[in-house]
Amino acid sequence: MNKDVLIIGAGPAGIFTALELIKKGSNKSVMIVEKGPAIENRRCPKNKTKVCVNCKPYCHITTGFSGAGAFSDGKLSLSPEVGGQLPELIGEDVAQDLINYTDSIYLEFGADTHIEGISNPEEVKEIRKRAIQAGLRLVDCPIRHLGTEKAQDIYYSIEQYLLNNGVEMMFGYECSNLILENDTCVGAVISSADGKESFNISAQKVIVATGRRGAEWLENQCAEHNIAHEPGTVDIGVRVEVRNEVMEKVNEVLYESKLIGYPSPFKNKVRTFCQNPGGFVSQENYDNDLAVVNGHSYKELKSNNTNLAILVSHNFRIPFNQPIAYAQKVGELANMLANGHILVQRFGDILDGKRTWQKELSHSNIKPTLPDAVAGDITAAIPYRAMTNIINFIQALDHVVPGFASTETLLYAPELKFYSNRIKMDESLNTSIKGLHCLGDSSGWTRGLMMASVMGVLMGRQIADE
Repeated sequence: MNKDVLIIGAGPAGIFTALELIKKGSNKSVMIVEKGPAIENRRCPKNKTKVCVNCKPYCHITTGFSGAGAFSDGKLSLSPEVGGQLPELIGEDVAQDLINYTDSIYLEFGADTHIEGISNPEEVKEIRKRAIQAGLRLVDCPIRHLGTEKAQDIYYSIEQYLLNNGVEMMFGYECSNLILENDTCVGAVISSADGKESFNISAQKVIVATGRRGAEWLENQCAEHNIAHEPGTVDIGVRVEVRNEVMEKVNEVLYESKLIGYPSPFKNKVRTFCQNPGGFVSQENYDNDLAVVNGHSYKELKSNNTNLAILVSHNFRIPFNQPIAYAQKVGELANMLANGHILVQRFGDILDGKRTWQKELSHSNIKPTLPDAVAGDITAAIPYRAMTNIINFIQALDHVVPGFASTETLLYAPELKFYSNRIKMDESLNTSIKGLHCLGDSSGWTRGLMMASVMGVLMGRQIADE
């Protein structure tokens, strides 16, 4: 089988590459290969079973058309300050222009026109003042909230648009290896999810856009094919859940408070991420049965709680070069303690040096929105350095949001964000291998829906202009 453009992965980066090729009037043949199902066939059985059943061969929340991000909270960050290091590669002004253009496409396919975080500048200044006093930095970032359920509708419309405009899609198939000839990528080996079928697809351009779930696979491809890269960052942390009353003002003014700090004694970067007012804590399953925690927020369905991630960035140097494996080991420890589920612990119990018991959760003001989370001791799994950073950051955040560091505040683990070792490339997204391009979160350059989509737009333009 021969195609002009072969896209591995149907997350935002791959989708927007194909979308931009169509909008540019390109007549190149495009094939998207995706391990999971079409978006209309993605269904998490937990909605009925109330407990995670660890779907095989893939988790429906993390895998399928539109990737993992669209099935979490569906938020578009409209500032180049948020979403990874792509602006370092292409320039902040170019990144902002691409964000604006990409945002217009989301609006075209039905995104909400309302933008969060821009209507109360005086109250934003007051929140920033408290953040400065606490030694934290507030990042201004307008947010367009798609909502978990609305995002699915938007991506379904995009999926149908691509199909109606000649883009071919193979669902239930994955790339088992890249095909290189004389330092040029000429295609990929494609296998069915059940492993019963395998064949080659030749292509002039191979786009790897496998998302966080494909980070480890791409890391292995870099080692096998000598694709130039450098050690990347891995984020290890927790998902925090508090009552809406505690976060009421921040939710109203900013919707998502993006705060960054470098707490003593280690001075590592710690940040908030993926805030979900009235949201729900969720479980995602990666390969090798690794269960990680995430958060959802819907447009219509609301809970009494707000959840957000607190992540500690880990940058490893020589001689260690396996950050993904390191984070996986942390996750495996947490899963072991929770018998394959997500651990939850009250913040006050952490400070008191004791585990949390299920009966203590039932007596609290905060009722967990992840019903099958297992009460226990997350400090037995998360390394001392990361845990110390998290505790000190939460206590600093309490000065910005009084009550955030209360005894009953819930911490879920593990919250892990896998990013591949960052692929070396130029501003035209060329890697060290001719014909091979790596996009989105798997490339190590982006984090989140918007920047991954932006990278896809840029890739589509580069191919269309050639």
